[in-house]
Amino acid sequence: MRITHLLYLHGFRSSPQSVKARKTATAVQERHPAVHWWCPQLAPSPRAALQMVQDEIAGWPAQAGYGGMGVIGSSLGGFYATAVAEQTGCKAVLLNPAVEPARDLARHIGEQSAWHDPQERFFFEPRFVDELKAQRAGPLKMPQNYLAIIAKGDEVLDWREMTARYAGASVQLLEGGDHALSDFDRHLPSILDFLALA
Repeated sequence: MRITHLLYLHGFRSSPQSVKARKTATAVQERHPAVHWWCPQLAPSPRAALQMVQDEIAGWPAQAGYGGMGVIGSSLGGFYATAVAEQTGCKAVLLNPAVEPARDLARHIGEQSAWHDPQERFFFEPRFVDELKAQRAGPLKMPQNYLAIIAKGDEVLDWREMTARYAGASVQLLEGGDHALSDFDRHLPSILDFLALA
């Protein structure tokens, strides 16, 4: 069964306007127009963000392990995408995924600005750290369902930690690169191939 529904989850301080999200949306619309695409603006609260996602995808076709829906997640979105994939059994593509966001984001408590609109501000509350701890998925049940694209040159996250978290999955480990995956165009074809979209 091919994937008919595709979810994209952006990272911390990011949005559906991120370069990767927009490029993926365009590629999916051009090459796979029958696929239902959803890239929501995620709430700062991890619990609220994942609850919104779970509510929306409740009606999506997700035959565990082999079809119906897929998810792409970037950075913090990769952490969320792992939670979704472990819950549904769907395929997941992770772009420099956050592994321990509760630890890493604890130092970002306070007012934050959005990358794509610095006028847009939100408050990252202390309780969100506990929410992240609660959302962490356990060991991967079906690592073959995952493709992780990890840049050794990521200036935000440790590539060794990411690689260890997704051991057993299909991992594309890039020499150099950066957290934003500035060469994303190069990786888009393999992402779409892995997902096997309708």
